[in-house]
Amino acid sequence: MNPKRFSTLLVLLSCFMVPALAWAQDKPATPAKNEAFEPRTRDGKKLLTALDLMKSSTVSNPRISPDGTRVAYTAAEIKMEKDKEWKSITQVWVVPSSGGRARQFTRGDKNATVPEWSPDGTLLAFLSDREKDGERQVWMIRADGGEAWAVTTHKGGVSGFRWSPDGKQLLLSAADQPGKDEEDRKKVKDDTMVIDRDIKMTHLWTWNIDKKEEKRLTEGEFTVSDPQWSPDGTRITYTTRPTPKADDGGLSEVWVLTFAGGEKKKLEDTAGSSDTARWSPDGKWIAYTGNPNAGDGVSTTYLYLIAANGSAPKQLTAKFDLDVGTPVWSRDGRAIYFSTNVLEAIEVYSCDVASGEVKQLSRRGGSTGITEVSRDGRIVVGTSSTAQRPAELYASGTDLSSLKLLTDHYSWLKDYALAETEVVKWKSKDGTEVEGLLTKPVGYEAGKKVPLLLNPHGGPTGASINSFNGTIQVLAANGFAVLQPNFRGSTGKGLAFAQANKNTWGKGDYEDCMTGVDAMIASGLADPDRLGAYGWSYGGYMTFWILTQTDRFKAVSPGAGLSNIYSMYSQNDIQRYLRWFYSDKSPWEATDLYWDRSPMKYVKNVKTPTMIMHGQVDTRVPLAQAQEFYMALKEMKVPVEFVVYPRENHGFTEPRHQMDRVRRYVKFFAKYLGTPVVTEPGEARNPSLE
Repeated sequence: MNPKRFSTLLVLLSCFMVPALAWAQDKPATPAKNEAFEPRTRDGKKLLTALDLMKSSTVSNPRISPDGTRVAYTAAEIKMEKDKEWKSITQVWVVPSSGGRARQFTRGDKNATVPEWSPDGTLLAFLSDREKDGERQVWMIRADGGEAWAVTTHKGGVSGFRWSPDGKQLLLSAADQPGKDEEDRKKVKDDTMVIDRDIKMTHLWTWNIDKKEEKRLTEGEFTVSDPQWSPDGTRITYTTRPTPKADDGGLSEVWVLTFAGGEKKKLEDTAGSSDTARWSPDGKWIAYTGNPNAGDGVSTTYLYLIAANGSAPKQLTAKFDLDVGTPVWSRDGRAIYFSTNVLEAIEVYSCDVASGEVKQLSRRGGSTGITEVSRDGRIVVGTSSTAQRPAELYASGTDLSSLKLLTDHYSWLKDYALAETEVVKWKSKDGTEVEGLLTKPVGYEAGKKVPLLLNPHGGPTGASINSFNGTIQVLAANGFAVLQPNFRGSTGKGLAFAQANKNTWGKGDYEDCMTGVDAMIASGLADPDRLGAYGWSYGGYMTFWILTQTDRFKAVSPGAGLSNIYSMYSQNDIQRYLRWFYSDKSPWEATDLYWDRSPMKYVKNVKTPTMIMHGQVDTRVPLAQAQEFYMALKEMKVPVEFVVYPRENHGFTEPRHQMDRVRRYVKFFAKYLGTPVVTEPGEARNPSLE
């Protein structure tokens, strides 16, 4: 669950995409051949398996070189060794901005992340913990390749860095480290914790590259993120929050620091929040995102503009009813680009600085993000994904009328039969118009009724996006259709729709989901006798709720779900957000409302076979939420399986666990919906596909 403004990602959209094969050389990795088990369609195309998802690359962080000829980026891949732990390894790659062969710049068993070109383009810096596990330092490598070397030696490592405009210094973000006394006590396990005290804050430092000297810039009872140099190097903007806790994510303020004297001034003095400040190319203006109501649960993030020398801020997007993403200035300073969720897509928009007019630039219907504009103002870069293609880097002109893909890490998918996804619409019980995504089984034959899985998204302040979803592709390869409803409370349709689930969890959103299922049955696609449902986070809540409200489904799998909203309030890490949905009150102030919206209140109604999955150390939705529901079903002798993943938080990071979760979905729903397992080993294959 999450409001978009929170600094920590609070919502899972259930893509379950992961990276692969770290031993790739100068071309993207291709899956190792699995001679023992390689499911195919009748026409010889391969079918995507859970193991194949482990062989996917995660492409991100594109950065244009100062001369505009190259783009550095990262690709995360999984190193899979027999009888050893599988690990995701991120490496730095470089590709020509005009297109051509991508070259891997870093190698080894250690991550290399967040690449940044030096201002003169001769060096490429990145973060890595090559010298000490868990302590990332800034490393550098020459722009034409070669051996990298460590630059910083900051105690405890750093979390981020920025080159100064003159290339002589680095601006570091680093968490405060324990003192000697605290370290000594920890060694002998005299390490009692007092909650909400002794929180380690992140602050800013500079590092003189030639002198190898560091200097602290900020300190105090606040945490710092997103530092940005002014173009002339005289000032730095940064964002503060009271603590790094997720619950304080909406309490953000932008400050400006004068580098020479160290003076600090709040960018604008309002009761709202401000974040992601970006300097105009001439340094005269600062664009930033903000909200007039800091800390509230669901609201719109607007784009603001303020003179760098001080003035009243101007709200540029007051008439734009969608959230604004991180601002990206055009080189002439006349426009500001950003990405946002609109319906079932993420698209790029521009805002005219003079008039505030907002114009949609991309209309691809998948997920298109913008990261940077080249110095000459001619090229923009970002990542783009569709339902049948995972994210790759693109380059485009500033009108984004045509995107040129720069990378091809997923060329191996051309050998696979992939499912098609389309936007579907229906009316809910009260007449509300609802949209969602329907993925049909691979090789679907029109008019044939197939098993349908309902997959509500997380959030609830989020949306299902028509981009590549590995889990759904594997389910579709096994003959399932999947419906992802963007029920009321979803983003992408404006503030009123996003706020439409206040005080009504499990009511209107539940009806939106169920009428979507009815629409799929009425269309002749879904077999009413073979229905299943699964979801994660708020989708886990919704599937817990479905279990207590209907027996129409043959099998349901809630993941990381909320079952008791009263106890959830004190167990989770985003109380401000949760409180907003319940009359802006805590559970002891609105006991009946919290309990009435809790699946546990109605757990005696459950008869449907259930598979509950949860991360053992989930801090967003703690394990106790799953334990409560499991114990009730166990004692009532309802068929139930409770799968707990050690070391995992709300979003899974361990590759074997990611693969296991997908395989369990396939086998669980195949068992109860009466379909054969096609893509996963250990089960009979579908004869019709032979």
